[in-house]
Amino acid sequence: MAEASKGGVGAWLRNIPTFVNQVKAETGKVVWPTRRETIMTAVMVVIMTLTLGIFFFAVDWAFSRIVRELLSLAS
Repeated sequence: MAEASKGGVGAWLRNIPTFVNQVKAETGKVVWPTRRETIMTAVMVVIMTLTLGIFFFAVDWAFSRIVRELLSLAS
């Protein structure tokens, strides 16, 4: 990349095909998940999102009740 900056735009443009070939080679090395792995991961994300949503709702509700009770004692 440093060489391309020394050579100006022309050197940079000549390096584009090399870059594209390197990207293709690296993409070929990627191990893509199977359909089953993708579905299982998505299901786990939904389950964890629901679990955390319920947990934070319960914590928020509990703190809200505590604050309301403390404020009612002050008045």
